[in-house]
Amino acid sequence: GERILQDAIALEQAGAFAIVLEHIPPDLARSITQKLTISTIGIGAGPNCDGQVLVTADLLGLSERQPPFAKSYVNLREVITQAVQEFSTEVRSGKFPKDP
Repeated sequence: GERILQDAIALEQAGAFAIVLEHIPPDLARSITQKLTISTIGIGAGPNCDGQVLVTADLLGLSERQPPFAKSYVNLREVITQAVQEFSTEVRSGKFPKDP
């Protein structure tokens, strides 16, 4: 953890305006956030960063496998798969499209 903290400080000193902390222990993220004056953005780093980000595909449930820290708010993968299967079935059966 000390190396990550020192790297974060070095990034700030080098002129970074923010850093992303990904999949690190929440206590380390808190420590880094408290020591820096620039913003920390967490992704799987606990609730104590200045902001949070989540990969859109994970958030929408599109990922086949997602990181253990990610959360899906909907399972669009399932919804999309069902819609495409229904479309395919209707096209093959002649149910879609219909003449106007």
